Amino acid sequence: MMMISDSEILSVKQRFGIIGNSPLLNHAIQVAMQASPTDMTVLITGESGSGKESFSKIIHSLSTRKHGKFIAINCGAIPEGTIDSELFGHEKGSFTGAYEARKGYFEVTDGGSIFLDEIGEMPLGTQARLLRVLENGEFIKVGSSKVQKTDVRVIAATNVNLIKAVEKGKFREDLYYRLNTVPIYVPPLRQRGEDIILLFRKFSSDFSDRYHVKPITLTEEAKALLLKFPFPGNIRQLKNLAEQISLLENSRDVDANTLAKYLPATSYNLPVTLPGSRQGSESQDFSERELLYKVLFDMKKDMTDLKKLVLETYQSGGLNQSIMKKHQGLFEDMDSHGENFASEEPMTSSLPLVLENLPESEPSDRSLPKRDYQEDAIEDIAHEEDDHSLSIEKKEKELIIRALKKHGNKRKYAAQDLGISERTLYRKIKQYDIEE
Repeated sequence: MMMISDSEILSVKQRFGIIGNSPLLNHAIQVAMQASPTDMTVLITGESGSGKESFSKIIHSLSTRKHGKFIAINCGAIPEGTIDSELFGHEKGSFTGAYEARKGYFEVTDGGSIFLDEIGEMPLGTQARLLRVLENGEFIKVGSSKVQKTDVRVIAATNVNLIKAVEKGKFREDLYYRLNTVPIYVPPLRQRGEDIILLFRKFSSDFSDRYHVKPITLTEEAKALLLKFPFPGNIRQLKNLAEQISLLENSRDVDANTLAKYLPATSYNLPVTLPGSRQGSESQDFSERELLYKVLFDMKKDMTDLKKLVLETYQSGGLNQSIMKKHQGLFEDMDSHGENFASEEPMTSSLPLVLENLPESEPSDRSLPKRDYQEDAIEDIAHEEDDHSLSIEKKEKELIIRALKKHGNKRKYAAQDLGISERTLYRKIKQYDIEE
């Protein structure tokens, strides 16, 4: 294994204008330098705007192909109908508009290197053609049957997860492993620590040199704020930020309040989740889940109180039973005393079964008369409620037996007819000792 010294890494940074000293960045440069002398295929992964193209230039410039051509192609920017022609060329008359033969990039860069950016956007048909080039160095022009040879080193890059793309059938598995011979991971800006300050200073200095103005400087509070920002757009976003502030701010000393005006408020306070870490997402999920539980418990308590109030009104004779039948779904988890069932099926009860067979209206003499609340009156009311409770159980048992007979003792369909769950029906059958 070729050893790369710190001075060699520093020399490469200076040559290619790479700013930063983070360990992840230095490791990526070291891998690129080690892979350069070989002809091995390299796959560069990293977020958009993290500087993947710079690594492709490092690999080509330090390789034995450095005197050959280097072409960078954005696969996502070429229409699907023309990408084969762009990469492999075409013969005259092979399709509408092909007025003459054309050489493709793989033929033009013979002996050099080709950088395929956004390789994950390449169509499946083109992926099969690329795989043939990587394995045999052969390709066929569009509209031709002649096999041609080429000697091109392929450097690919992507900002998508190719493993997931393979699982979804959007990327060929054999091509993925062929490309991923030497993997290089370019870290996003948020993982590079103090490099953010160095880059901001570099972009501000470049702007001042170009437009002959004094460069801006950040206070310590502004630097701390800048380091906390996740920068989803990575280096591109940081460069735009530095140029905006340099242009629009009259004061050359930028404090935290001034800097905050240029940071997107929707992104600033969001937790940052690093690749390979689930801590941020789990914390956020826990907070949302805890809040949701609290809202649901509060709603349940309010609904229980409301149901108790309405049910007590009904039992006191103040509510017509036809209204209860119309809204029976509201009381599915309440018993005849207005309490929740303490069972495995809290959303089912005997009340819907009884209400289903109540008449649309009741005789007026069933309403309780208005009277003074004396002891004998209270005793009579309690006696009537006990009798009513017994009649409910008797009626419920009859309805269950009738439903079972109707459906040939098939609990599933009987439960559906009764409007209760199959588990609740089974419990009721055991409770009333009903023979099936």
